[in-house]
Amino acid sequence: MTNIRLQRLFTRNERAVIVAMDHCFFGGPVEGMIDLAEAARKVEPCVDGILLSPAMLPHCQDAFNYKGAPLAVARMNWGTTVHSQGNAEAAIVAAFSPAEALSLGADVALVSLTVETGSGSNDAQSVAVFRKICREAKELGMPVIGECVPVDWESLPPDELHAKVYRGCRILAELGADAIKVAYTNAFREVTASCPVPVLGLGGAKLPTQLAALQLAASEVAAGARGVVFGRNALQAPDPRAFQQALCEVVKRGVAPESAAQKCGLT
Repeated sequence: MTNIRLQRLFTRNERAVIVAMDHCFFGGPVEGMIDLAEAARKVEPCVDGILLSPAMLPHCQDAFNYKGAPLAVARMNWGTTVHSQGNAEAAIVAAFSPAEALSLGADVALVSLTVETGSGSNDAQSVAVFRKICREAKELGMPVIGECVPVDWESLPPDELHAKVYRGCRILAELGADAIKVAYTNAFREVTASCPVPVLGLGGAKLPTQLAALQLAASEVAAGARGVVFGRNALQAPDPRAFQQALCEVVKRGVAPESAAQKCGLT
């Protein structure tokens, strides 16, 4: 881990917590993120990064413009395969250049990769888009978080999801990702053990309870994740700040979910 920005994300080699608020980039306004600047102001100081569209950085600058602020993680590409809107005919395209994102204040680039879509040309295009953005980002000193996005991943059978994630994470590492954001699977230890770069487990769909979300985070780090990326569970909570405090307790300090929920006053 030689990139200084990446070292800041994993401060003093501890596990990282990223709050994702890039959902509207794909599907328009989402509960908890309709006023994105207000949502950004609800991010706790213990959080290491905020994931969003580069174009939203000027609107959310209060979350980034002070000493010790979370890093700005900028999503660079766009496609209907992301967030379970995809099909084999969909394609991923570059939406922002690393130079544009950097000029807006981004610290880290996030680039998604979708393969095994059933279309060889779309798979190849996704790899080409990933490599182009990855190369340009690294030329500017920006680390790259790769995102493994199997098509319709939230509806896949558990074993199929694991197989796709297992292969996709290694492909991302081989393509040059410095870290990888991916869904939790039923054999997640195999994913983290086979990947030579840090793996970040995502929160996915809004879970029925805050405790269930904390338990997911605990399972991810217990299986070797170097951190988590939580969006809906972190921002649609009754008290987002309290939930994020509890999430940091679980991920960074290894506190049991039940104890973290009680300490932070979650109901």
